[in-house]
Amino acid sequence: MQETLIDVVAAAIVDDLDHPTRLLAARRSAPAALAGRWEFPGGKVEPGEGHLAALHRELDEELGVTVAVGDELPGPDDGGWAITSKHRMRVWFARLQDGAPEPLEDHDELRWLTAAELDDVPWLDGDIQIVEALAEHLSPR
Repeated sequence: MQETLIDVVAAAIVDDLDHPTRLLAARRSAPAALAGRWEFPGGKVEPGEGHLAALHRELDEELGVTVAVGDELPGPDDGGWAITSKHRMRVWFARLQDGAPEPLEDHDELRWLTAAELDDVPWLDGDIQIVEALAEHLSPR
């Protein structure tokens, strides 16, 4: 019997949903095994919670922001991305709507990255495939 994957949601927060040029990345501070690596903000979907409700909750908890959600960045695994052997992540483009992002929970730094800067940070292993797919969507300045 196949093990059920844990659903995770994340936002590719960009400066503009129609013509994005920059992406917001977050550096993990916890747990220790992931500290110093970069990721898309987001987290696990709670039981009974919808994907987009989880996304909004996680972004409020982690960054203190609300966002306008755009299109999903579909992955090769039933629309999601296998980020570990136990976790499948769904990713949506999003634009800041209210609040200035701050690293409130599980992060210690945030950075806006252009397409040329995406390789400047050490991404979590599971996020690398998503970063590569996302790079095509970022326009040069």
